[in-house]
Parts: sequence; structure tokens; C-alpha cells
Amino acid sequence: MSETTDKSTLVMPSAMPSEADLAAWAELPRDEQVRRYQAMLQHPDCKSLTTETPDEILAAARQRVAARRHG
Repeated sequence: MSETTDKSTLVMPSAMPSEADLAAWAELPRDEQVRRYQAMLQHPDCKSLTTETPDEILAAARQRVAARRHG
């Protein structure tokens, strides 16, 4: 299996997708993209309320991405 195919089996919706994630997502059939969105929205974190603003959530997501990229 190619690296792209391997990546497409792992890609999920993300607030901060990499270029590789975007390419892998685009390769998925539309029904698979929908299935993955539905699965993501079933996660318990999607059912909890927060007092954080959208800007705070985005900033936290960016920090997590930066931490992953820098090891």
C-alpha cells in the first residue's frame, strides 16, 4: 500500500489539517468523509459544554499542533 493510501485510512476532520491531511481527505469518497464526520461528532468531547470562546479553542488547537510538530 502506498503512503497516501495509508494516510487516507487515518485522516479525520481537523481544525488544523496539514497539507498531507488535506490531500488524503480529498482522496476519500464523499460517503466516507461523511461517515468520518459523523463518527467524530459521536465522541464524548462533542457532547460537553465549554466556557471557552472559539478563539481560545483555536489557540489551544494551534498549540497542540505546534507541540506535535516540534516533538
